[in-house]
Amino acid sequence: MDDEREPEPRPAGRRIDMTSLKGLAHPLRVQILDALSVYGPQTASGLAERLGESSGSTSYHLRQLARHDFVREIPGRGSGRDRWWERPPGGIELDSRALPDTAAARAASDLVEWEWERQRQALFHDFIRRRDQELPKEWVDSNMVSTMNAQLTAEQLREVVDEIEGVMQRFLERHRDQRNNPVPGSRPVQFQFNAFPVMDGVEEPKESE
Repeated sequence: MDDEREPEPRPAGRRIDMTSLKGLAHPLRVQILDALSVYGPQTASGLAERLGESSGSTSYHLRQLARHDFVREIPGRGSGRDRWWERPPGGIELDSRALPDTAAARAASDLVEWEWERQRQALFHDFIRRRDQELPKEWVDSNMVSTMNAQLTAEQLREVVDEIEGVMQRFLERHRDQRNNPVPGSRPVQFQFNAFPVMDGVEEPKESE
């Protein structure tokens, strides 16, 4: 009999509702959440230094993010004002279709998505600018900057996105404990994958049934 293994469980994702969206929709809160995602646990003072803000400001916004379960304090690490914070495991999904069709919801959603994109592009541009001067050859050689074009239906695009996401989630789950227990030679890495229909392209008409 074939040994059919159960698929590895994927970490539960977080779908943002309107209440939590209001708690996230501030540029500095998005930056804090992104910094914890990229660099791992941080203190308010460490975040302040990284983001060019005051520790009082980052401390306040960390507490607001914690109210909506976007971040959590690490028990037993640090003391007094030296509190450590982390992002709970699992993805975050912002689906505008699940939000109220109001101007406030659209504005908050746009702010969060724009700030996410701004942070992604800043990291990518920083990598392009500094990689050859500051990274060892093995790190320069291990990255991939690639653009691929295709002619797909919406269903085919969804299929390839699901397959790629599944591969990435299985790989990251195997190495998830390295966030809090880094192994020698590791460093923060970000994967950026964009898949989208070209807005000025033309959708081919479907055959009539």
